[in-house]
Amino acid sequence: MQQPVSAPTKLDGPLAELLARVAPPPEAQSALEGCTRVPEAVDRLAAGGFLLEAAKLTAHALPKREAVWWACMCARHTAPLDVLPLAELCAAAETWVRKQTDESRRAAFEMAQTLGLDTPEAWAAVGAFWAGDSMAPLGQPKVPPAPHLTGTAIAGSVNLAAVRGDPLRRDARLARFLDSARDIAAGGAGRLPAGG
Repeated sequence: MQQPVSAPTKLDGPLAELLARVAPPPEAQSALEGCTRVPEAVDRLAAGGFLLEAAKLTAHALPKREAVWWACMCARHTAPLDVLPLAELCAAAETWVRKQTDESRRAAFEMAQTLGLDTPEAWAAVGAFWAGDSMAPLGQPKVPPAPHLTGTAIAGSVNLAAVRGDPLRRDARLARFLDSARDIAAGGAGRLPAGG
């Protein structure tokens, strides 16, 4: 009997290493028993009610470009409609997604620092900055960011977006965010309607 072929996904990576970054609580470990792939682990965590851990795993498992895009989609979903600087900051991070240059990632980071590091949009921009090859100022010797830093920034961004305005909506939003990430991992845009 032939094994079913899994649909291609960008949501992948060394599961044990990624789970170490997430540090799921002991009660989530039983939900993960026998998991060998990231998509299965994300689904099991979500089904077990561990939506925050599922989102963290997703943030670390997606490629950096897709992870930054996902954070932007989540941030736009819960952003107040009348705050133009947040939209501009999100647009700066999205510019890096579309054109991964040193200039675009540094511009996004500079804008995040100027506006403050207390919004989902800011952490999406920080994720873009940490996806580059150096955290050092221009003209200084390169200081490569640790490989997990983008995932950490994206996990923070997504969590902030999930609780923005109404923390009681966190789980429902995280479930929608995970659907968005699955779409992105399959090659889609992962767009979410505004005002969520």
